[in-house]
Order: sequence, then structure tokens, then C-alpha cells
Amino acid sequence: MFGIPGKQTLPLNEAIGTRDDIRFVVARHETAVSHQAWGYAETSGTPAATAVVPGPGDMNAMNGLKNALNDCTPLVHIAVETEPEVRGGGGIHETPPETYDTVVKENLLVERPESTAAIVEEAIAIAETPPKGPVRIGIPKNFLTMDVPLATPGEYNREYVENAAESDIEAAATLLAEATMPVILAGGGVRAANASDSLRRLADRLEAPVVTTYKGKGVLPDDPDGYVAGTLSGSASPELLDCLATADAALAVGTDFDAVATRTWSVELPDDLVHVTLDADDLGNGYDPTVGIIADAGVALSELEAALADRPIRASDGTERAMAVREATSDRLDELRGSSPPLTSVSALESVRDAIPQDTVVSVDAGGFRVWALNVFAAAGPRSYVNPGSWATMGTGLPAGIGAQLANPDDDVVVLTGDGGLMMCIHELHTAVAENVPITVVVFTNEDYAIISDQAGRDYDLSDREYNWSDAPISFTSLAESMGMRSECVEDPDEIRSTVGSAAVADEPVLVQIPTDPSEPQASDWMRTE
Repeated sequence: MFGIPGKQTLPLNEAIGTRDDIRFVVARHETAVSHQAWGYAETSGTPAATAVVPGPGDMNAMNGLKNALNDCTPLVHIAVETEPEVRGGGGIHETPPETYDTVVKENLLVERPESTAAIVEEAIAIAETPPKGPVRIGIPKNFLTMDVPLATPGEYNREYVENAAESDIEAAATLLAEATMPVILAGGGVRAANASDSLRRLADRLEAPVVTTYKGKGVLPDDPDGYVAGTLSGSASPELLDCLATADAALAVGTDFDAVATRTWSVELPDDLVHVTLDADDLGNGYDPTVGIIADAGVALSELEAALADRPIRASDGTERAMAVREATSDRLDELRGSSPPLTSVSALESVRDAIPQDTVVSVDAGGFRVWALNVFAAAGPRSYVNPGSWATMGTGLPAGIGAQLANPDDDVVVLTGDGGLMMCIHELHTAVAENVPITVVVFTNEDYAIISDQAGRDYDLSDREYNWSDAPISFTSLAESMGMRSECVEDPDEIRSTVGSAAVADEPVLVQIPTDPSEPQASDWMRTE
């Protein structure tokens, strides 16, 4: 459980303190609490719990709850509510419980103390039922100390659509088998369903390149000889977009076609489209499917694999098509590779990737460097690359990395963040030290909100570095050391590989600061150039 205690939560904290099977991790700000639980669940598939005080605590946590909702990430958020007899009277920290309805999968309120355990069990089941998501439980403060008989929770079924319609599977299999240049668009639903093996087998059967969404990155490793062509994003290369546009059939699985990844649905997809989703409302969202399948990604992939087993397949050269896109993307980056400080984000990110073990769990914040990372940082597997999806909130990388390390105590965890994002959660360096969480925090510093400054100078009557703070530079190494964290600043690829490599396997939290070129182009501009 991640949280920050308050007077209202102390009865709950006391109960947790008597348990050997619950670890309560104390954050330094409530915004980080829900991001920590998000990182835990994203890298483990298992929900964590959060606990905060009402009002300010709850509303600070809303950011991470909305992030988890957009990403279909399960967590259980316990909010200690104002007492029923005080509700509506302006009690301390009071907010109406319905305030949170739109940022969670379901918002439950305990109305009678006897039902508390049953509602908690119900909340866990709702969070874990696909499509998964965050569930909030409001428990009035005065209920926590009551000695009342609790109703014994029943067993809740995680019920959802378990089988796809046979006619839809047959229609989809026919369409895909007859395609000569099929492509697969894989989203975060593949990760949520633990369906990477099924996806790999289907890509191999169809000879289809795989393009991932933001949340799908890593569902198959970014191998040099594999089926992954790249990630669909605002910085996707023309060659990647052409791979989608020139395909004669597409299987989109585990994605809702959000406006962020599809550039407000301007990305061209083939007319023959199979769309697999658990949410019927996703069908027709920007793209009209030829075949719409309401099913869990894992179920649909397995059933498609079976339906295609005895059919002749017309396509070929799937890995070659994927490789051609990767090589074209890499060629676009050559001019940005170099070893002279200040490095570009491309050089810095590739040096970090070279430095760390292949199976390292990587937590990536939002920001300009992340947009580059979608193109140049190779993800190693479905639970090893965490980044926010369409919510795209900054300040997630460090707290999510803490959650990821606690979920994977035997694995190396590296956080990739920018200086803008880190300043939004800098307090969590102290959490990592206080809780002895041995993460490695790599912060790329350009002393600017560079994406914003770039557009401000290009499209508006503002200067090119309107939102930089080069006149007030920040020493992140000094900040980290003041909180008890070992830190170093490195500037060239060899130093990065040596320093980050040793930090990643160290049994203590470490911060590594890497200055990057403040005048480098933005990925969305550079990669779109024809």
C-alpha cells in the first residue's frame, strides 16, 4: 500500500502496522502515491492499494487515478471520507464523494460500517476485471474505529466477455489470411491480457509487421531481427506510417485508437480492418472496422491463431518489412548521433540503453526525451517498459519507478526522466532513500520546457527558449545528495555507459544527471520530415 498518513487515516495505519503481510510505503506527496501504485501494477500485473486523506489528498491523487483509468491499470484507492453526519456541513477536507466519478473505473462509498469488508472485496474484483482500472473506496473516518460485526465477503467473479463470436473470428481469419501485406497494431490490452506469446505466434503465422501504440511498446521486444517495426506516436517516421497505410489489411488488438497516438485519427489505415477490443464503445472510434470483435486480447489472439492454423497464408516477408522501417527510422537519426557534449537525447538514450542489462525494468516519464525514446530506446518485454499513455502526465517516472522496484525486488529498475518532469516529483527521491528502494534515476537536463518553448518561438510571438531556466540552473546531483542519494553527472557516451551501468546493478538508489543539448530539434518535427 502506498500513501501518506493523516489524522483521518491513523486507525487504518494502526491496523496495517499489526500486519506482517502488508508494507506501507510513505510517499512525500499524494500525487506520487497513485503513480507509485500505477508503476507497481504496470510492471507486475497485480494491483496495489493507495490510502490518502479526504479532500486535498484525494484530489492530489486524482492525477494518477486518471492516468490509471486511461491505461486500464488496476489499483484500489482507499479514501478516508468525512463522517456521514458531518457530510455537507463543510467539515475539514470535505469534498462530495461524486467528485471522483470520472477519474476511476468505479467509485464506491461505504454507507454502513458492517459492509466495509465486502465492499473492499468488491472493489478488488472490479479493479481486476478486464478492462481493468482504478477503483476508489470512500470509507468514513468514524467507521474505521467501530467495533461492529463485518459481513463476510462473498467470492466475486471477474466476469467479462470470455469468448469472441465464432462468426467474427472466422470473418477476421479469412480477411487476414487473404491479405498479401497485413500489419498488426498492438496496444496495451495485449500487455494487460499477458498475451505477448500469442501475439508473436500470430505475427509469425501472418508474416505481419507489428506496430505498437504508446502503451503497447514492449509487448514484443524491440529486437533487431523481430517483427516490431516501431511505435505509433506523434513522432512516428513517414516510413512507419507508410507501413500502416500501404498494408492491405490490419489487425488492431488491445487498442482504443486514442487521438494522441493516431494524430487525431489522421493516420491512414487500410480499409480492411479487424478491431479487437473489450469495450464496444471503442468500435468506430476514428476508424470503421470491417470486423469488430468484442473480446479480451488474449482470447481473440488465441482464437484467431486456431482459426488460421489450416488456412493458406498469402503474405510473406514480415520481418523484412519491419526491418526496412527500423532501418529507415535509424537512418533519420544518424545526424543526431555524436559523442561531443552536450549530447542530443538520441545519443544519451542510446548510451543508457547500451549501459543497462537487457531485462532491466525501465520507467519513463513524459516529456521531450520520451518522444525520442519511443523511436530509439529498445523495450525488452511486456512488463519492462512503463510510460504513460494518452493522459501523458509529467512527474510519473520517479514514483512509478519506485512502485516498479517494489513489485520487482530482484530486478534492476531504471527511471528515465527530464529535468522538467523530475522537478514535479523531486520529493520522491527522498522516498526512495527512506524506503531503501535501489532504483537508478537518470535525469536528462536541458534547463527548459523544451517542447513548449520550441512551439512558443515557432508559432507565437515568444522567444525560442521562452520557458527555460538557464539563468537559475539546478544541480540535481546536489539535490539528490542532500537527501542521502549517491549521484554523479556525466556528459559523454563512455561515461554514461560506465556510470549508468554500475548504478543499475547497485544495491542502493543512485541519480545520474546527463546534460543534453537545449537547442536540439524536437522529435515530432525531425521525424516527420519527408
